[in-house]
Amino acid sequence: MTTLTRNQTHGRTARMDIHQVVRELNDALGPTLVAALSGIRDRKQPSRWSSPTGPVPGPASQQRLQLAHSEWTRVKSQEGDHVARSFFIGGNPMLGEDTPITAIREDRGADLVAAVDAFLEGSGSW
Repeated sequence: MTTLTRNQTHGRTARMDIHQVVRELNDALGPTLVAALSGIRDRKQPSRWSSPTGPVPGPASQQRLQLAHSEWTRVKSQEGDHVARSFFIGGNPMLGEDTPITAIREDRGADLVAAVDAFLEGSGSW
């Protein structure tokens, strides 16, 4: 696996169409979790957002989706899909035992990035 830096994943995500960002997150996490992290209650909305001609998420949801995609890509690039999914849905001590999905929804981006950094730095010590 190729390990990507924060700048690389951020740049890749920033250049992507938001519909593609949502499509990749839906494939990785499922629309219910994508709805949760984006801060909306409609579990079907991420499927609509993923359509190339579908509606565009609001600015706050777009920011959360881009953060989730960028950090998902970082974890996935080093650890693979299964570990990345487990990381995103599991409680994290650096987030007060909240999940990364909750941290994203609550706009705690800096906390999430620090948790991803710590996880990836520690992954080689096993």
